[in-house]
Amino acid sequence: MVQKHKGPPAAASEQPKRRGRPRAYEPDVALGKALDLFRTQGFAATSLDDLSEATGMNRPSLYGAFGDKRELYIKSYQRYRDDARASMTEIFREEMPLRQRLEGIFACALNIYLSGETGPRGCFTVVTAASEAVSDPDIRAMVLEGLSELDKAFANCFRRAKEKGELPETADPTVLAQLASATVHTIAIRSRARVPRKELEAIVTGAIDVMVGAKANSAVVPA
Repeated sequence: MVQKHKGPPAAASEQPKRRGRPRAYEPDVALGKALDLFRTQGFAATSLDDLSEATGMNRPSLYGAFGDKRELYIKSYQRYRDDARASMTEIFREEMPLRQRLEGIFACALNIYLSGETGPRGCFTVVTAASEAVSDPDIRAMVLEGLSELDKAFANCFRRAKEKGELPETADPTVLAQLASATVHTIAIRSRARVPRKELEAIVTGAIDVMVGAKANSAVVPA
């Protein structure tokens, strides 16, 4: 009787298929969700459970992707600054009359501050990071860097306007820049308190009149 040769079991002859571990989240999207939450609730009031729910990631995944809560907060703040800078860069760089430039910058700021699915969220720097800066030196350094960056950008605008004759020789670009930055911070706080956009725009218009109106006033010669 002839015995048929039996080959190895099919299961043993086949190599197991390797399956890549599917990514359950998109880091950029998850960071955006964390940013929205921190910006709305602040650092202390935002729990890890809140972050897990908002991002769709469990705690181990959050730690693996972003580090602890503080690291995630700092990364969120940096993301906010990068986005805000990108939205305003062209307005600061383009050649245009000073008043038009200032109107564009403040309008852009209002668009950022008044955004939010549940209501205006204001400015990350003013609303939450400034509070954390009191006890955290790294966040304090980021806040100071952001404030300085805004002052310098405004000062450059006023300096160029002065060179083109849009401002009088007595105009101080540094002082005007600080006034412009202060206006940005004012509308950020008021937007968080849900002051209507029309009222915020009225504040902006008055501030711009003060900043660019020095030229007309300087032409008046006292008797």
